[in-house]
Amino acid sequence: MDLRLLAEGPSFRLVPASVHGILWLQTHFESEHWELLAEGHVIVSRTDAETLMFDASAAGLSMNPLPSLIPTQHS
Repeated sequence: MDLRLLAEGPSFRLVPASVHGILWLQTHFESEHWELLAEGHVIVSRTDAETLMFDASAAGLSMNPLPSLIPTQHS
């Protein structure tokens, strides 16, 4: 797993999970954001998360699937 997207209400927390994930983030975001990205403090919308997931997967990174926003119902 290189990048994780963790549900935070209607948004997603972007958490790098490997050196490859951190390096990919550094090539896609400006340097002033790297520390927040590396520490998993960045929250993105579902649309941005889907775009980011597509781009990262196309680059060969391993991603977790986006969690559902619909709570599971227990019987």
